[in-house]
Amino acid sequence: MSRYKDQPLSPKGLKTYALRSRPSRVSIRSFARAFDPRKPFARFLDSLPDILAAGDLKALAGTMAQARRRGRALLFGLGAHVIKVGLNPVLIDLMDRGWVTGLALNGAGIIHDFEIALAGQTSEDVAARIKGGRFGMARETGEMLNEAVRKGAEEGLGLGESVGRMIASSRFPHKGLSLTGQAYRRRIPVTVHEAIGTDTIHFHPGVSGAALGQTSLSDFFLFCSLVRKLDRGGVYLNLGSAVILPEVFLKAASFVRNKGFRLDGFSTAVFDFNHHYRPAENVVRRPLGRSGRGYYFLGHHEIMIPLLAAVLKAQPARV
Repeated sequence: MSRYKDQPLSPKGLKTYALRSRPSRVSIRSFARAFDPRKPFARFLDSLPDILAAGDLKALAGTMAQARRRGRALLFGLGAHVIKVGLNPVLIDLMDRGWVTGLALNGAGIIHDFEIALAGQTSEDVAARIKGGRFGMARETGEMLNEAVRKGAEEGLGLGESVGRMIASSRFPHKGLSLTGQAYRRRIPVTVHEAIGTDTIHFHPGVSGAALGQTSLSDFFLFCSLVRKLDRGGVYLNLGSAVILPEVFLKAASFVRNKGFRLDGFSTAVFDFNHHYRPAENVVRRPLGRSGRGYYFLGHHEIMIPLLAAVLKAQPARV
């Protein structure tokens, strides 16, 4: 006999309902289907579940396909890590297939892109080399990139176009793998957004703060022009930039609207291997207008971006 005054409630008389009558968030209609490797890759997308991130990936791919058909902007903002993990061939292929109308890079992006084009290798061991003061001291990287920036400034070019032109016109053995060089050849705008002091070329003797500032500021206003074209169905992707490009995108959206241009009905997406505050707020949430949708995908770039590219390339067969 319990000594407590309060007694347990009885389940007798509980009001229940039929399970099939209840609205449920998951249905077998949305379940994955085993993929038959003998089928075209487009069927793989169909086999994914229409749940959470898989459903979002399908929706994003469909939105991007519609933007491409309607001639809307498809802008890719890239952190340098995307280049370092070997994804230039994937992105260049997307350029060729009409999935990229503009690229935005941070300052480190042009360093890795240049080194790939010239030497076929990049990304030094920072921890090992910084102890002896040798990190970032590659002669060609500092000399040739700074020279390209200075020449571009003299001719009134932006930073991305200055570097892309230099690589495209060079005899570098691997220039076919350069994002900036190949975009320049295809007349796809590339903007580069510098933060002075963040990149190794900033401490080489040939650096010009005036040239860097002039060319990167020119690129910001060019980027604003590209962002303006997101209106009514465009898509902006932030791939692996945690701070610089989300901040640039937010300011560009504000500038475009302040100038009196309509900027609504577009979508955004972030792909990164961690969840970061600025991409979530400045890309996925804050800049959207009354309509449009933001997505956030978590996963390693070397897996997620080729997956996105494959899904996009499968889209024409589906529409």
